[in-house]
Amino acid sequence: QWLSDRKKRALQKKDVDIRRRIELIQDFEMPTVSTKIKVSRDGQYIMAVGTYKPRVRCFDTYQLSQKFERCLDSEVVTFEILSDDYSKIVFLECGRFVEFHSQHGHYYKTRIPKFGRDFSYHYPSCDLYFVGASSEVYRLNLEQGRFLNSLQTEASESNVCDINPVHFLFAMGTAEGKVECWDPRTRSRVGLLDCALSCVTADTEIEGLPSISALKFDGALNMAVGTSTGQVLLYDLRSSNPLIVKDHHYGLPIKSIQFHHQLDLIISADSRIIKMWNKDTGKIFTSMEPEHDINDVCLYPNSGMLMTANEAPKMNIYYIPVLGPAPKWCSFLDNLTEELEENPESTVYDDYKFVTRNDLENLGLAHLIGSSLLRAYMHGFFMDIRLYHKAKMMANPFAYEEYRREKIRQKIEETRAQRVQLKKLPKVNKELALKLMEEEGEEQQFRKKRKQKNLPSLLKDDRFKVMFENPDFQVDEQSEEFRLLNPLVSKISEKRKRKLKLLEELEAQGQEEEEEPEGKASDAESSESSDDEKGWVEEVRKQRKLLRQEEKLKRQERLKEDQQTLLKPQFFEIKEGEEFRSFKDSAKKQKLMKKTLEDRLKIEEKLGTLNVSDTTVGSKQATFKLKKSEQQRKQQEAEKRHRQERKTLRRSASHLKSRRGRGRLFH
Repeated sequence: QWLSDRKKRALQKKDVDIRRRIELIQDFEMPTVSTKIKVSRDGQYIMAVGTYKPRVRCFDTYQLSQKFERCLDSEVVTFEILSDDYSKIVFLECGRFVEFHSQHGHYYKTRIPKFGRDFSYHYPSCDLYFVGASSEVYRLNLEQGRFLNSLQTEASESNVCDINPVHFLFAMGTAEGKVECWDPRTRSRVGLLDCALSCVTADTEIEGLPSISALKFDGALNMAVGTSTGQVLLYDLRSSNPLIVKDHHYGLPIKSIQFHHQLDLIISADSRIIKMWNKDTGKIFTSMEPEHDINDVCLYPNSGMLMTANEAPKMNIYYIPVLGPAPKWCSFLDNLTEELEENPESTVYDDYKFVTRNDLENLGLAHLIGSSLLRAYMHGFFMDIRLYHKAKMMANPFAYEEYRREKIRQKIEETRAQRVQLKKLPKVNKELALKLMEEEGEEQQFRKKRKQKNLPSLLKDDRFKVMFENPDFQVDEQSEEFRLLNPLVSKISEKRKRKLKLLEELEAQGQEEEEEPEGKASDAESSESSDDEKGWVEEVRKQRKLLRQEEKLKRQERLKEDQQTLLKPQFFEIKEGEEFRSFKDSAKKQKLMKKTLEDRLKIEEKLGTLNVSDTTVGSKQATFKLKKSEQQRKQQEAEKRHRQERKTLRRSASHLKSRRGRGRLFH
């Protein structure tokens, strides 16, 4: 798309596929997205609206190019071509605007009271009927140039509308899943269809209330209705029950419905698929799934050509010869399709194997040439893949063993290449570098299988270079946090230490490593990893137990140091203007203020006002007890004495009662 015309011509000379491409209309596209597409009644002009910026483009089919382009103030919801050519167009825009264009350009602009969603033109009275986010249907008369009395409906909102081309019955689809039919002559409702109830069948699954999203008349008696849940209902206006219900099975709103009279087909489309099916039986004729989401579908009259407006710059054109002939402005399409039918391409199936004559002789199947088991094609033959596998097994029964040996040899070569790379290890954090190299090797193998690009190495990244050069970034594996968060590191690090030792020895000696023995089991590493996963809980408990023992030994050592220290008398001078309350308290406070937080926490722990415990994640939890004031201490002592006095009084009272009882018995 971004190539110049000169480069395109140069490509066409080289590339056969580009040479075969057909561009019916030059620059048949929008800048970003196309929303609606229509054909004029004379068939000469194709008009499309899209964004961004909001615009309308008119294409002349006789010239196979764009005729004009006009930009608009806001996005177009829908539009209608009132004349046979492009001379009279009406646009319904997002901001409640209705814009009229004539042959020279913009003609007039007005607004409707509520936001519009669709409109239809009633030719006998020159009325425009607007439906939208309101219960009213607004009528604008183009002959008188004024709004007429609106139609009051029972619906809260309306989505689509259409006028029958034979008897001009006006129909509108509501958000409640109903279709209201009105007579424009008497301005009264003549019928009501409950499509939401009719679209629920035994085969369909519906979530929520379906609203009407598409509506189209066919002749005087037939009408097709599309719902927001992906069903298409075909009605006869004389019956309230649908003749047929067709489900798209995608759950997406139906965007467009078209009728093809020559083959009695209905062409319905949601945002994902276009389905063509028989309106009598419901049998699928064909379906198309474009690359991008569909916004609108237009069937060129009396032909087999379809045009779609998509969520992409390009507007697609499809030609299906079975539906009808090509339009007269591109009649050469018929000649192209006839040539394709005369020269059909042979298809190659996946369940067939292509073999040459030499391959057949090696397999011992040369006698099958000329039989129905071999199909001649180019310089060889096609044969059934099952027959090929059987013949190969019989001709070379040890092929699997050879394949296995080759795979083992490839694995050994891969491990050798990895080991050679591991020799270049940094001075700092060697084990971490080794771990990263192993993980990168595994990831590269995984990406090779999926044919994905390799990610850049962490060791070669300049942002993390200092971590493998500066000794300050060395990982301390003896710290409590590291041991608790990595309980299985000890086992894994032992393997890496062995590898590091081997690498250092090889670097010193300047020798290559020996080959890995062929008889080693391939499941050894996987079994070790599974054992590590099973023993994870036990390893955590073991590490926690070791940490408690180490903490206990440290406490005992601190106690011994405190007992061995000798206290010497010290003299202090009281400054002027300060009161002396307690010598011990002030001295203690001064000592505590000079000490670090760690020493103060240790003292508090000895006194019992602080409790330090380890959590399961490896962090610490500290609990403090506030010191009690002198007044609180005296109050607690008084309460304690009072409780003791009450206990003694109760005991003496019970003793006296027991003595009186004994005296009575004795008397």
